[in-house]
Amino acid sequence: MSLLRAFPQVCIALGFRDPAKLIQHAEDELAAGEVFFEFRLDYLERPLEGVKALKKFMAEHSECSVLATCRRRQNHGQFTGSLEEQLTILQAAADAGAKALDMEIESAEAVGTGAEVLRRVAPLVVSYHNFEGTPALTTVLRRLEKVPADAYKIVTTARKPSDNFRVLSLGQIPSRVPLILLAMGEIGFPTRVLSLLFGGLFTYAAPRTAEGTAAGQVSAKQLRQLYRVGKLTRSAKIYGVIADPVRHSISPAVLNRAFQARRINAVYLPFRVPPAYLRDFMEMADKLPVTGFSVTIPHKQKILRYLDVVEPLARRIGAVNTVWRKAGKWRGANADVAGVMRPLERYLRVAKSTVLIAGNGGAARSAAFALAEAGAKVFIVGRNPDRVRALARACGATPLNREELGSCYFDVLIHATPLGMYPRVNECFFGGQIPADVVFDMVYNPVETLLIRRAREQGKTVLPGIQMFLEQAARQFEIWSGESAPRTAMERAAWEALTSYVQTQEESDKRFETEVITPA
Repeated sequence: MSLLRAFPQVCIALGFRDPAKLIQHAEDELAAGEVFFEFRLDYLERPLEGVKALKKFMAEHSECSVLATCRRRQNHGQFTGSLEEQLTILQAAADAGAKALDMEIESAEAVGTGAEVLRRVAPLVVSYHNFEGTPALTTVLRRLEKVPADAYKIVTTARKPSDNFRVLSLGQIPSRVPLILLAMGEIGFPTRVLSLLFGGLFTYAAPRTAEGTAAGQVSAKQLRQLYRVGKLTRSAKIYGVIADPVRHSISPAVLNRAFQARRINAVYLPFRVPPAYLRDFMEMADKLPVTGFSVTIPHKQKILRYLDVVEPLARRIGAVNTVWRKAGKWRGANADVAGVMRPLERYLRVAKSTVLIAGNGGAARSAAFALAEAGAKVFIVGRNPDRVRALARACGATPLNREELGSCYFDVLIHATPLGMYPRVNECFFGGQIPADVVFDMVYNPVETLLIRRAREQGKTVLPGIQMFLEQAARQFEIWSGESAPRTAMERAAWEALTSYVQTQEESDKRFETEVITPA
């Protein structure tokens, strides 16, 4: 049995130019309960100084496990020395207390018996990295298996959703040697959570207060608390949200908290799906398998062509935001309807009210059909007159040009365009007086958009988009689980996620100003 199987399931990847900073971040993570670290010695200007720091760290923290790596520059690392120097550094790291070593396949092939010498002093991981894409992986595995090792690490770059399954499926191949399987990049993020469920030995995380060493890494705190890595079993159901972009979504925070509150063995992941790869995602969803998913920009309308059963209202709307699998068939519904109607009904009688909808995409369609069916008189305005007229004809609404708004007034304005959504936070569909008493902005990130701020200043009743988001998320949870939604827990998670997101953006902006704008 490989000694590596005794290691924790999350390894914190630490790559810094200064040994003191390397140790500082290791100790910060240790204080947070993490005990497994990758020391990227190749990041250091003088790797042997890092070995000295490693020795001192291990003398003080013998409970920790350190995986030492010194990847050469020609193999996408930072180390510029020779093969002999690489071997010397890794040998020294083992002597200093590193409990495992990582050597890239290119070096392992080149040094021949040198890799066997390393393996005698510490368990050896032989790693393959592809920063361009995801090639034929059985060929890669056969190449790795020619070098005796205690584990093989295969890391590719995901260019399309199905690359995730191609990487993860390697874990289902019987192997005497443990595998570490990951795909880099935002599209490949799901593998960082799912690899453990597919037989992967461990996954990698970024430190809490610094950048990771590979695209797509998130902190161990996120992996453990948000995605429950280490607590999910292999029978866990897989859910997610498909979007492009998807990084800004708070759905994972809210739906994962809901599953946790109801003690459901499930995980909800962000799947970045570029428009050209919707079919590719559906093929991957069948294979993983995915049990259900949320749908948002830009897929709400195009997803219909891939569904077997669509609820009648969603079919009339022509947009779906909730998909699930039942009896081998993909089914679709539109939970945006609940997201629109329930918040509005708290403030006014929808029947016979006048409603202006700004926008003509999937969310606008949901609102237009739902309100028209409820008896409201609906008006639609947008930047594309042809699409506005088409939507108005479909739901029995009245199309308007933006120039006509100056002479109109409504009970409710529903804003359903991306304007005001991060990163376009300084944009607003309405530049002056807002022509309605109640202003409902479907954008929820940021919580207070420029439109909501202007509406407050004009004395309007405002409904932030978070109210719609929570209603439709609750409906999705109930469709998928058959249980009542834990609304209080979901609302708390939403506010925590939005607050954290704002703080992250502010810190990112400050780093940008310091590193880019401030002269050196």
